[in-house]
Amino acid sequence: MQTAVVDPALGKLPNPNPKVIKNWAMLPDSRVWGSTAGVDIGPDGQVWAYDRCGVNTCEGSNLTPIFKFDKASGKVLASFGAGMFAFPHGLHVDRDGNVWVTDGQRSKDGTKGHQVIKFSPDGKVLLRLGKAGVAGRGPDTFNEPNDVITAPNGDIFVSDGHSGQQDNPPPNANARIVKFTKDGKYVKEWGKLGSAAGEFRTPHAMAFDSRGRLFVADRGNHRIQIFDQNGMFLAAYVQFSRVSGVFIDRKDALYAIDSESNPMRHPKWRTGVRIGNTQADKVLAFIPPHENGAFEGAAGEGVAVDFDGNVYAAEGPISRPSAGGGITKYLKP
Repeated sequence: MQTAVVDPALGKLPNPNPKVIKNWAMLPDSRVWGSTAGVDIGPDGQVWAYDRCGVNTCEGSNLTPIFKFDKASGKVLASFGAGMFAFPHGLHVDRDGNVWVTDGQRSKDGTKGHQVIKFSPDGKVLLRLGKAGVAGRGPDTFNEPNDVITAPNGDIFVSDGHSGQQDNPPPNANARIVKFTKDGKYVKEWGKLGSAAGEFRTPHAMAFDSRGRLFVADRGNHRIQIFDQNGMFLAAYVQFSRVSGVFIDRKDALYAIDSESNPMRHPKWRTGVRIGNTQADKVLAFIPPHENGAFEGAAGEGVAVDFDGNVYAAEGPISRPSAGGGITKYLKP
C-alpha cells in the first residue's frame, strides 16, 4: 500500500466543473433518495443510476431501483428492477444500451444477491451471472461483486469482493477479476487478497481506456491498477487517492472519485474527483467535494461524465446526507 505519496489535491489544481447542482436527479412521486454508488452514461448520452430503495438496501422493498434520467432536466425517462435486488452496487451501460447491475449482498431469504444481471434498455432480463444468494469463489459464484464492465468485443469483466479493505478481512473474502465471454461462459480470473502487483483489497470499480486496457480501482490499496484483458499487470497509479469510482471518457481523460479518505482510513488526502489522463500517473485537475468546510469533506462514491464534460457523482452512504440527494451534477462551463 502506498503511504509516501503526497496528495496532489493539496496543491493548486484547477477545478474544471465549479458549478454544483445538488440533488440533480429527481425520483418520481416525491420519493426520497437512499444511497447509491452506480452511475453511467448510455450511448444516447442520457444518465443511468440506481437507488437503494430509499435507504441503503433494497431488502424487502418493492420500490424500483434502476433509473434512466434526462441529461438536461434530471427527470426520469425509464425505470425497472423492482423486487430483484438486495444491494445493488455496480452499474454499467454497454455500447448497445443494455444495463448491467451487480447485486453485492445476500438477501435474508437467500433468493437474491451475489449476482450480476444484464437488462435490455427497457428492463428485460437478458443474462444472469452467479447463483442467487450463494457466496462463493468458483467460476459460477461471486462473493460481494462490486462492478461489471464489458469490453468492445462483448467480453464481460466482474470485480469480485468488497470486504478485502477491512483491517481483518473474513477468510472467505474474494479479491479478484473474473472474465467471461459475451454469452456468460467463464474464461479466467486473476487476483487475490493482498497489496502486491495484481493483488487487491476491494477492487471497487473498473473502466476501459481507448487502448482496451482495464483500469481497476483498488480502493483498499489506495491505487488504480492497470491490466490487459488477459490479466497481465501493466502499471499502478498512486496519485488518484483511495478510489471508489473510476470513469474514462472518449478522449482518455481519467476521472477518479474518492469517497472515503479521512484521518483514519487515508490521512492527509482529500475526498473529491481527481482528473488526469490514462497515459500517466498524474493528477491535472481536482473537483472538491460539495461540502468544503471539513478537510476530508464529503464526496460521492461513483462517477460518470457525459459527452459535454459534465460530471455526475453517485452519493453513497457517507456523502448522501450532506449531498441532499442521490446524484450531484458538476457543470462544465
